[in-house]
Amino acid sequence: MKYTHEFRDPIHTFISVRTDERKVIDSRPFQRLRHIHQLALTYLVYPGATHKRFEHSLGVMDTASRIYDVVTAPENVFFDSVRNIIPDEQARSYWKSVLRMAALCHDLGHLPFSHAAEKELLPEGYDHERLTKDIIYSAEMEEIWDVMTPPLKADHIVKLAVGPKRAEPLELSTWETVLAEIIIGDALGADRMDYLLRDSYHLGVSYGTYDHHRLVNTLRILPKEYEQSDEPALGLEAGGLESSEGLMLARHFMYKQVYLHHIRRVYDIHLKDFLNKWLRGGKFSTSLKIHLNMSDVEVLAALRKAYKKASSPQHQLARRIQCREHFRRIYEAAQSDTEGGILIPGKVIAQAAEEKFGRDQIRYDYIQPKATAPIFPVLRYDGKIESSLHRSQVLARMPEIGVDNVYCDKAIYEDAIERRKCNKDTLLKLK
Repeated sequence: MKYTHEFRDPIHTFISVRTDERKVIDSRPFQRLRHIHQLALTYLVYPGATHKRFEHSLGVMDTASRIYDVVTAPENVFFDSVRNIIPDEQARSYWKSVLRMAALCHDLGHLPFSHAAEKELLPEGYDHERLTKDIIYSAEMEEIWDVMTPPLKADHIVKLAVGPKRAEPLELSTWETVLAEIIIGDALGADRMDYLLRDSYHLGVSYGTYDHHRLVNTLRILPKEYEQSDEPALGLEAGGLESSEGLMLARHFMYKQVYLHHIRRVYDIHLKDFLNKWLRGGKFSTSLKIHLNMSDVEVLAALRKAYKKASSPQHQLARRIQCREHFRRIYEAAQSDTEGGILIPGKVIAQAAEEKFGRDQIRYDYIQPKATAPIFPVLRYDGKIESSLHRSQVLARMPEIGVDNVYCDKAIYEDAIERRKCNKDTLLKLK
């Protein structure tokens, strides 16, 4: 009987799993990820962006597993505070299995088209992490956890899959917090490492590439001495600092060129508009039975049906996606536009456009600017620990990324552009 199985993968070449792990991959919740686009409707802008959450989840599991082997190797543990949280060899084997399954399952709760419609189309208090928790705790998955070798506790998988903030009321130990960082950490998590490489590959752009082999090999669990604390966290040796800079720069440019691309963003808006009208009550159901039967396939079928039926209430909304009749951008905020004291200029431009043309003709898209370089510990060559932002000028000076765009229906595009040109300075008090 074959006890290991391999998946061919364009990023990691081969991804190996045990037979009991394959039961998770073969499960209904995981197979659903074959039908969830990683980047929503981005394929309408970048045609190659047709990859799914399925292969990304396999990649995160493989990357997290490699990181675990590196950071728990005895030769890579330098501090007593770190040595004290790492369990014995038998327990390390158990936690590696938990880590792999948590990494594999971290995206199970994603809605159709991933992040595109999550915030506005789920009931209060719900997000994809909460749905992920519900699936991991479901009877279907509990049966699999119970027969694994060794049997895994669903609580442990949930803690690592969603992290400290989303795992409540469960509390994470220091060890569990570090393992969650390995998967979903803002700084050096396997989730980020995989999606940047994978998205870049499929889109045919080079922005998301970085030296991930060097980065993984230099990762370490380190005390945060720069905070006068011996509390361990995921960090790296100074020799990998340039690789981490490459990772953060890759993320920065992928956000600017891909994830926040203005046409990609407006397709998200059109998709939300359609789903709001199509879904019962304007929201996705949180029932697992309904959730597991809802994927991109069902939404695309509904879009096609509404497009073909001119009398459908969603016909025009579907046309915007089916026929590429997306709204056009009429305003993108510039730094100079805030000199008149208006901190969010796009909102002012959008409100004026709505008053003139009507709310149905205008869409506004805003994401508050935020820094893109999280803090993590760096082990210097002299054995001292420094903050990454103190050690690296590149990371310390990473610019913020935000969105402040206004769009209009293409039928009024010329009029809207002309009105913006005439009125912008007055509206923003730049004169």
